[in-house]
Amino acid sequence: MKTIKKISLVLFAALAVSLSSCSSDGGSGGGTAGAGTIKAKVNGSWVTTPELTTAATHSGNFLHIQGTAGDTSSKSFSVNVIAFDGVGTYDIGGGVSGLGAANATYNETIVNISNPMASDYSNWSAPYDGGAKVGEVTVTEITETNVKGTFYFTAKNTDDNSTKEITEGSFNIPLE
Repeated sequence: MKTIKKISLVLFAALAVSLSSCSSDGGSGGGTAGAGTIKAKVNGSWVTTPELTTAATHSGNFLHIQGTAGDTSSKSFSVNVIAFDGVGTYDIGGGVSGLGAANATYNETIVNISNPMASDYSNWSAPYDGGAKVGEVTVTEITETNVKGTFYFTAKNTDDNSTKEITEGSFNIPLE
């Protein structure tokens, strides 16, 4: 009986820790990316870029966020807000021109170690197909030294017409 109580106590403690780690971010909507990283699901699988290969720049009305993860299977995100005006939400696609206020890409490179020239590089871009809205970038915080926010988008590969769903994206990146 004591064993059952101990197991129950351990399970309850694990549940409490689990629920507290799923708590909201205080209403900032800044997502779950760690400092210096981009984190998103690509067709349901998490991809996180390390601080070493992640960067952001801001100049005038332009905000650029990029990051690369991986080793022999490199995966990268690039998000551009071309009409940046501070904290807010920016459409990827849509609008009068069909371009929206932002665009994004997701790339994958599968390196063939035995024959690097046979490596496979694929690129998925958004917006596409006439510029319908296919996602959003939300900047929740920007200072002189850092930018935070969230994003999601559907991107299309023009070589084979495949699409990738980028969901639950977030970033927390020092500005260069």
